[in-house]
Amino acid sequence: MAKPNGSIDAIELLTQQHREVKEMFDRFENMTDRAKVSKKKLADEICNALIMHTTIEEEIYYPATREASEETEDMVDEAVVEHASAKDLIAQIMEMDPGDDLYDAKVKVLGELVEHHVKEEEEEMFPKTRELKLDLEALGQEMKARQQEIEAAQ
Repeated sequence: MAKPNGSIDAIELLTQQHREVKEMFDRFENMTDRAKVSKKKLADEICNALIMHTTIEEEIYYPATREASEETEDMVDEAVVEHASAKDLIAQIMEMDPGDDLYDAKVKVLGELVEHHVKEEEEEMFPKTRELKLDLEALGQEMKARQQEIEAAQ
C-alpha cells in the first residue's frame, strides 16, 4: 500500500511489479499469431520490466535480505539462480522476432519461470523478510529511485 507521503515499502513495490508483469504475460498469451508487431513490442516490454525488477532485487533487496539473517541465504541463492535462467531467456527473446521458431514458447516458459519465482518470493521470502529487522520503507525508497534510473535509461 502506498503511504500518504508516496513512499512504498520494498515488499509492496516488488509485489506490485509482480502483478504488472503477470498482467503483461496474460496479455501476450491472448494475442494471435498475426499480431507480430504487437507481440514483439509487448515481449520487449516484459523483458525490460523483468530486467529492471531483477536488477533492483539483486542490487538492493537481496543483499539487504541476505545481510539481515543467515536463514535467508539459501532463499536468496535460489532466487539469484532463477534470475540467471530468466536473464538467459530474456536475452534470447530480445534477439528474436515473433515469427521465429520457438519465440512464443520461450515467452511462455519465461512466464512460467517468473510465476514459479514470484510464488516462492511471495510465500517464503517476503514473509521471512517481514520478520527481520529491516527498514522496508527505506529499502523501498532506494529501490524506487533505482527503478526510475533504469527506466529512464531503457
